[in-house]
Amino acid sequence: MLLDVVGLTSATLAKMPRLSQFAARNHLSKIRPAFPAVTCTAQSNYLTGKLPAEHGIVGNGWYHRELAEVHFWKQSNHLVQSPKLWEVLRQNNPAFTCAKLFWWYNMYSSADYSITPRPMYPADGRKIFDIYTWPYTIKDPIKKALGEFPFPAFWGPAAGVNSHFRADAVTRWIAQAAKWIEERYQPSLSLVYLPHLDYNLQRLGPEKTFTSGDLERIEEIVADLIGYFEGRAVQVILVSEYGITEVNKPIHINRLLRKHGWLVLKEELGRELIDYGASHAFAVADHQVAHVYTKTDSCKAVVREVLAAHPDISRVIDPRLEKNWGLDHPRTGDLVACAREDAWFSYYYWADDGRAPDFARTVDIHRKPGYDPVELFVDPAIALPKLKIAWRLLQKKLGLRMLMDVIPLQAELVKGSHGIIPSSEEDYPILISPTPCDRLIDSTDVFTLLKGAIEKEA
Repeated sequence: MLLDVVGLTSATLAKMPRLSQFAARNHLSKIRPAFPAVTCTAQSNYLTGKLPAEHGIVGNGWYHRELAEVHFWKQSNHLVQSPKLWEVLRQNNPAFTCAKLFWWYNMYSSADYSITPRPMYPADGRKIFDIYTWPYTIKDPIKKALGEFPFPAFWGPAAGVNSHFRADAVTRWIAQAAKWIEERYQPSLSLVYLPHLDYNLQRLGPEKTFTSGDLERIEEIVADLIGYFEGRAVQVILVSEYGITEVNKPIHINRLLRKHGWLVLKEELGRELIDYGASHAFAVADHQVAHVYTKTDSCKAVVREVLAAHPDISRVIDPRLEKNWGLDHPRTGDLVACAREDAWFSYYYWADDGRAPDFARTVDIHRKPGYDPVELFVDPAIALPKLKIAWRLLQKKLGLRMLMDVIPLQAELVKGSHGIIPSSEEDYPILISPTPCDRLIDSTDVFTLLKGAIEKEA
């Protein structure tokens, strides 16, 4: 079992005695993070042994030049353009099987068993929370056994907080799903993703998360899962994707591009939307990294100068010339901007909150031209937020059109982020494995280590 515990670092591990014992009887390595150090890129590096220049996953989302659209959090595994670990292992062992539980790019994967969050979108405009499974025959039995997947707690203001769901509801459901799959199918490799630490590390920052009870919650679940799998003679390898560091300032990179006249906006129903295909330059924000797409080389040169002069931008990369970053791929921005360690990039582009798009105040991971951690908050300006949410849910139940417009437009609320290579190795992701390995490894080395460990067991 490869267990992905998001946000786990040496610093968090030191406060988790049971996992520290697991590390002590195995081998602990720090992982030089993927770049950008975000979920989709890190997981793709681990499972292919390649960099984004080859596998094509340059972030959690990017601008599709042919469509002139920004797409974030797409799920098709066909987007990953390199062979995956289980595919390589099947070449010598056709009987090798793989379960992929909540790792990204899970749909239409060649894994034998898959579970991933996937709402249904009927033609009447509703959004119905659900999961996607492969084979399809898994879905009804696992929901009967475990109950409905607590989708509202997977992302948004209810994620990782005490509400009508337990604070760790999502992570517990996934852990139980891993046991359910193991008992019925005994896959050769189980990939299991546990997201709990991700929420408050971004919402509160590392310092406050250490005292929030989150470490105790995730440690209990992980220790139980390790014990369960080891009791079935399954080798457990634990990994994380990135470390999250304290931040105190957002960089509104698209507002900067707008100020210089490079952003082209169109008005729809009194609100502003970016016209990507017409813009001279715009940014797709992804935590502490932003892909900047420019229309011409001359524009690119001027944009680079402006971005490099910003006090909270530490570096501006030309991925075609600076190939050592491993981002020379057609999906990559013409420039890649990196925030300073105490800053992160918002996607905000409007100058007047009254002209912000309607999706800005909602949890909407697909329409926004960038990642939005402010979706973890309820707007503090709402006097009775639970009442407003209840009213919106009633409207939805009655079949009325409604927006769950409870998200603030205050990027300053966010206190933790990731994406760049942290200055301290204590904030690097880690790997704990029975197989001896170097103290510091590259993200692509995870593939080699896993492949060797599995082949040795076989």
